Amino acid sequence: MTARAARADGNADDLDVEEALALVRKHPGGTTDTPRPTHPRHDATAWPDARAIAEDAPRHGTGGRTGGRTGCLTPVAVPLASALGLTLAAPLTALTDLPSFDTSAMDGWAVSGPGPWSVRDEGVLAGHSAHPPLTDGEAVRIATGARVPPDTTAVLRSEHGRTDDKGRLHVTAATRPPHTVTHGQDIRPRGQECRSGDQLLPVGTPVTPPVLGMAAAAGYDTLTAVPRPRADVFVLGDELLGEGLPHDGLIRDALGPLLPPWLRALGAEVTAVRRVGDTEQALYEAITASGADVVVTTGGTAAGPVDHVHPALRRIGAELLVDGVKVRPGHPMLLARTKADQYLVGLPGNPLAAVSGLLTLAEPLLRTLAARPAPEPYTLPLRDGVQGHPYDTRLVPVALRGDRALPLLYNGPAMLRGIAAADALAVVPPGGARPGQETELLDLPWTSGGTGVCFT
Repeated sequence: MTARAARADGNADDLDVEEALALVRKHPGGTTDTPRPTHPRHDATAWPDARAIAEDAPRHGTGGRTGGRTGCLTPVAVPLASALGLTLAAPLTALTDLPSFDTSAMDGWAVSGPGPWSVRDEGVLAGHSAHPPLTDGEAVRIATGARVPPDTTAVLRSEHGRTDDKGRLHVTAATRPPHTVTHGQDIRPRGQECRSGDQLLPVGTPVTPPVLGMAAAAGYDTLTAVPRPRADVFVLGDELLGEGLPHDGLIRDALGPLLPPWLRALGAEVTAVRRVGDTEQALYEAITASGADVVVTTGGTAAGPVDHVHPALRRIGAELLVDGVKVRPGHPMLLARTKADQYLVGLPGNPLAAVSGLLTLAEPLLRTLAARPAPEPYTLPLRDGVQGHPYDTRLVPVALRGDRALPLLYNGPAMLRGIAAADALAVVPPGGARPGQETELLDLPWTSGGTGVCFT
């Protein structure tokens, strides 16, 4: 279910909710605060182009676990218990007829010929071997899911029959003439759902709980699927605290708790979360030692005295695919190919800027690696105008209220209060958006749903 659907019954004029969520601060023009205009970075990549590059990058890999036309990781056989949220890499083909034998659809009696019927003493239960054939005028108690005996005409539901004082079975359903049943009623015939060899689901199908059930019913113990991309998270910054209150110029690390579950929700298997010291050597050693498909770093992507991502990438000989994006917040983000089959997503250190980088670069990259389908794009009108950046796209947290998107306050690069209350991010074009303007929305994992959403 999309966030749009989840909030479709919301009240767009619920001012108490707006206040509680710290919603829009209005100016005379009905817009939010905007940063002072800055000059564009001419070598930065436009926001839509950056997303397209990230999505396409694995298709140009040169070896290892990725590359080729699809760019996804090499498919593997995955036990059913571990396949939820993956993508089928081979068609799901029935290994047997379903059902594999004629089956009773109800509790009742298996009957042969017209009634009344004499009833056998021993009943037929699910999971038992074949029962001797019935003869005309004979019935036997049967359970739902049990194999019907040969020469069965129909199954008479328990509520549609009664036995007399001589033990003979009669039809009691008022809708039928006495002692009659319809041939085949309440029997699931062999192959009713599928025949052995039928294709049940195509390549590219996301593995949902019903898909797992279908696979099990069709005889599978494992599925051929695209594995989850492995992701290492390196949190940079000697000023970060892992616990307690900020003090003496030190601040709490917000991205260490935020990024791993978000990456899991995007389909990744997080294999490491590490604090890395603020030196080029420490970062170089961490990156070169990583065996992950995707390395995610936080901070250090600009050109300050302790911004070591660019120097470390140059030392590695990495290929910079995206070096800065025309988006606010988060414009110093980057994407690099560090090995033939490894990518690095460099996120800014400010929390909301890092979220922007996650959705701009990491989401499309991981989606291609995992062969997950792209989300269906959609738009909603903004309830209030949003001041735009003069040159760059803005990603603004919004709450969905009915059929409108309500821009939230607290949307600065270092703030998480807005995104914590948000259902989506609005993609605001350069120059801004006026009230009522249709605007593209990016659903957040916990509002877009899906089987890949896992925060554990």
